Amino acid sequence: MYCQNGIGSDGESFTKERRSGAERTMSKQQDYDFDYLVVGSGFGGSVSAHRLTQKGYSVAVVESGKRWNADNLPASNWRFWRWLWRPLLGLKGFFNIRWFRHVLILQGNAVGGGSVTYANTLLVPKETVWDDGSWAGLTNWKQVMPRHYDSARAMLGVTENRILGPADHALKEIADDWGCGDTFYRTQVGVFFGNEEDEPGTRYNDPYFGGDGPARNSCIACGGCMVGCRHNAKNSLDKNYLYFAEKQGAKVFAESKVVDVRPLGDAQGSQGYEVTAISSTSLFRKNVRRWRVRSVVFAASSLGTQDLLFKLRDKGSLPNISSQLGRRVRTNAESLIGVRVPGNPEMDKGIAIGSGVYLDEHTHIEATRYPKGSDAMGMLVTAMTRGDTSATRIAVWIKTVLKLLLTRPLQGIRMLIPFGMASQTIIFLCMQTLEGHIDMRYRRPWYWPFSKKMLSHGERIPTYIPQASDFAQRAAEKLGGMAGSLLTEVLFNIPATAHCMGGAAMGRSADEGVIDYRNRVFGYQNMYICDGSMLGANLGVNPSLTITALTEHAMSHIPAKQELADENAAPNSVAA
Repeated sequence: MYCQNGIGSDGESFTKERRSGAERTMSKQQDYDFDYLVVGSGFGGSVSAHRLTQKGYSVAVVESGKRWNADNLPASNWRFWRWLWRPLLGLKGFFNIRWFRHVLILQGNAVGGGSVTYANTLLVPKETVWDDGSWAGLTNWKQVMPRHYDSARAMLGVTENRILGPADHALKEIADDWGCGDTFYRTQVGVFFGNEEDEPGTRYNDPYFGGDGPARNSCIACGGCMVGCRHNAKNSLDKNYLYFAEKQGAKVFAESKVVDVRPLGDAQGSQGYEVTAISSTSLFRKNVRRWRVRSVVFAASSLGTQDLLFKLRDKGSLPNISSQLGRRVRTNAESLIGVRVPGNPEMDKGIAIGSGVYLDEHTHIEATRYPKGSDAMGMLVTAMTRGDTSATRIAVWIKTVLKLLLTRPLQGIRMLIPFGMASQTIIFLCMQTLEGHIDMRYRRPWYWPFSKKMLSHGERIPTYIPQASDFAQRAAEKLGGMAGSLLTEVLFNIPATAHCMGGAAMGRSADEGVIDYRNRVFGYQNMYICDGSMLGANLGVNPSLTITALTEHAMSHIPAKQELADENAAPNSVAA
């Protein structure tokens, strides 16, 4: 049977002296609905729920998104009412796009969080990331983290991609021509491939957890990971961490939005919290719920946690939240570019992200794809446009499109029409480890002074990465296709990212961060943050595995419930 012992990150078992007074005191309260309430069910939330139930605590998980399975996932992202998340408009899918002045942020909303729509890629960043940013020096990360990465990889079923599709072979060929072919690698992914001698789609009894987990089917290489795996091959959280959390007694409240968290008793939360939630999908029926809980874990994604904490601090529910909230929000310095190839080259075949290369020590490119027929993202793509300022790029873009339509009208029209995009396009996801960030603030926008909302501030994030654009142009020439850029980058100088990180990052004190190195919120007791907002530096790779590993690290410091009960009973025994 699968299990993990309660060992601290320094390898020592817990002792009474190492625990805070809050951890000892809170176990004396008995009138709670749950020991822990977790806000969000993504990588941080699901890990927290599993490890806490494993330690004997009662756990509630409150998730704003819906529960999805193979039977109700959309056949393509053209069925936008079941793909996009905008419940006030009647769109109740699992993919959310949030537009800010500095960045377009893509994220998931579902039971299982972003794991339902992410690209399965689970990479360990370079060790140098622990030397940068707000978490540098907080603990010996390079010694501490490997064991937690190992736990995360085991739970998520991380393995090397076994299926290279046409887009991956093209990436290797272009990298060889560029001179960086030796850096080509197959991605480490959370996908079940089955036995090589069996047919794709073969059903297996639980292959990961000794029979305690769900049955699985092997990958059929349809490329559909990012619109939700309909073939039971993707290792989304409902197949591992969240699956075990529920099996061990955790209660998941889907389509519920937390709107208030207030301390019970003293202002620091030593006696717990009252949490209020309403329906996230109903326009008229609020379905208000309230729970009294000992501890709260915020795990609502980087944006979700920042947004909620801003509101709670502003309304006075949690006034002690650090002024560092919203600071140093990072995006991996990403750019999305692509090459569209005429005909039907089956660029959609494979897994969502099957391979990658390094153009230099800071610049990393992955070959990405959507399944055939899921062309909706093509509406954001236009002809490749160079230049690093909005005004310059717009002028170059107009010139490029006009020249294209005049000299190659058929190719130009095909490039600008989204239909067929998925099967014809290699999407290059470019990420950099270079330092750069923006800030989020909670203010009244000039265009809507009636209420406050999160607004981005700071220096612009670069939308134009010259070496990545040069690489895409070389690929277009080699493949006989056309390179493309995102419209938001060209017209508004706004990059897109699926990797929003930071905003409630670690620090030495409330003057430097929102949480400490064990994810405890400064200014409060029995309160944690475990999601992308905790990250203190640009990772340069997909952050899901690091979020998982850091949450494992945080949960490893929480003692089992029985240990607390035994400690609190001991003085009574002596007195008796």
